Amino acid sequence: MDPDAVAKAFVEHYYSTFDANRAGLANLYQEGSMLTFEGQKIQGSQSIVVKLTSLPFQQCKHNITTVDCQPSGSGGMLVFVSGNLQLVGEQHALKFSQRSSQCSL
Repeated sequence: MDPDAVAKAFVEHYYSTFDANRAGLANLYQEGSMLTFEGQKIQGSQSIVVKLTSLPFQQCKHNITTVDCQPSGSGGMLVFVSGNLQLVGEQHALKFSQRSSQCSL
């Protein structure tokens, strides 16, 4: 299994789900998962989805610029993503980056 191909497939799935149905991300998180967003730490699948679905925009489109990954010592991988987030009705895209510290293979 090519780690770069796995990371790319995961990223495509994650962001297409985020853009179409954020509540559908729940099964990609575990109860031990943590999201840090602007200094706030949110733990657990349902709490993370509540945070993501409560963001102050309903529709968006992620345009991925980079996907970097490397194996982790526990049989998973670290994935770092960066790109642009286009909000409906906004002329300029926002820059974003996200790091996943553990994606199980």
